[in-house]
Amino acid sequence: MAFYCNFNVTDLSSLTLSKSPNFNYRISPLFPRIPSNHKISPFVVRSIATSSDSNGDGGTPAEIGGKKKRLSEQSSWEAKDAEGNDYLYRLGKESENMNIAVGARAGVIDDLFTGNFLGKDSDIVFDYRQKVTRSFEYLQGDYYIAPAFMDKVVVHIVKNYIAHLLNTSVPLILGIWGGKGQGKTFQTELIFQALGVLPVIMSAGELESERAGEPGRLIRDRYRTASQVVQNQGKMSCLMINDIDAGLGRFGNTQMTVNNQIVVGTLMNLSDNPNRVSIGQDWRESDVTNRIPIIVTGNDFSTLYAPLVRDGRMDKFYWQPNMDDIINIVNRMYEKDGLSKNDVESIVKTFPNQALDFYGALRSRTYDTSILKWVNDIGGPETVGSKLLKRKKDENLPVFVPPKQTVESLLESGYSLIKEQQLIMESKLSKEYMKNMED
Repeated sequence: MAFYCNFNVTDLSSLTLSKSPNFNYRISPLFPRIPSNHKISPFVVRSIATSSDSNGDGGTPAEIGGKKKRLSEQSSWEAKDAEGNDYLYRLGKESENMNIAVGARAGVIDDLFTGNFLGKDSDIVFDYRQKVTRSFEYLQGDYYIAPAFMDKVVVHIVKNYIAHLLNTSVPLILGIWGGKGQGKTFQTELIFQALGVLPVIMSAGELESERAGEPGRLIRDRYRTASQVVQNQGKMSCLMINDIDAGLGRFGNTQMTVNNQIVVGTLMNLSDNPNRVSIGQDWRESDVTNRIPIIVTGNDFSTLYAPLVRDGRMDKFYWQPNMDDIINIVNRMYEKDGLSKNDVESIVKTFPNQALDFYGALRSRTYDTSILKWVNDIGGPETVGSKLLKRKKDENLPVFVPPKQTVESLLESGYSLIKEQQLIMESKLSKEYMKNMED
């Protein structure tokens, strides 16, 4: 690259050159001090391009032959897609990983960037993200699963996994509803354990947030997480939302929030398009999500938005255990305590019309006397805190002896619980404190 400039200079004092710091006639040896009355012949200034200003091909640094120069012919940093847009930028917009899911982890990136002063893993929530699925190691023992409940859940899960083979529409959501304390969630978890399903479980408390749209995005994120369990671990998974009517139900004059509407719309959209789920990234044709069955539990689905619970989207199952189911479930509960099935049957018939959790509360109430005796053995209520939390490592607590379960003690506990139930229903102290309260 070169350019030429011709100057007819008669008075050097009128010569003004570029203000470049590397070219100043007053200090440059090219322009020695010349008397002002000396005539200057025309001269030529030539700028010679250096290696830093040119690529050697005679073109400008930015363009060669009208095209932008690439860093390397083998580099993908400047690759373009079919539409001429930046390929890597488009991949970033289409990625479902909107957060940093790995972070600076040892073994993933160079150790120079992980360091040792903050530990090997700088992503402190990485382990939590990997354990978003629920395992059931705590379910130890032999439990009874009601056949009707088992059949309904198994059929729903299998139908959704083979939906592409069936020449019929398959509802994505199974709604299990019924009275309080009837074991809807517990029976479902027992079935998950029996089938080897790794579910992603949500609660009604996650269906609301101070940020608009966050719960809907969370549902889609958990849905995709369950899909990744199927794809990466080769195990069945599903999305389960407990007590959905507590988060989305309309009771009396309760207010409908934007998040309630977004959650309902998200579930309806998942039911209609279970294989196309976005959590904020741009759509990509190859981004196909595995169909994941959804199971929701609740007490009263009539409080939910009607189009959500219609037959095409949600398959409903009303769970009300019959007498045989209750006796079998409670019998497995007390089997390790040495009670016979006849003893369990007499207890169930003594307290009819009670939920399943009532019979579990009977056993828990019988422990109260034994626990009070144990507290007195360690020094009384005044020393409980220090004994439980501040004892020495080699100091052992007194052995707790569980009470022996008998029909008489269980019946006594049952009558006590019934009395508490009646007091709550009959006292209604709110009317005593607020006289103008309507019934």
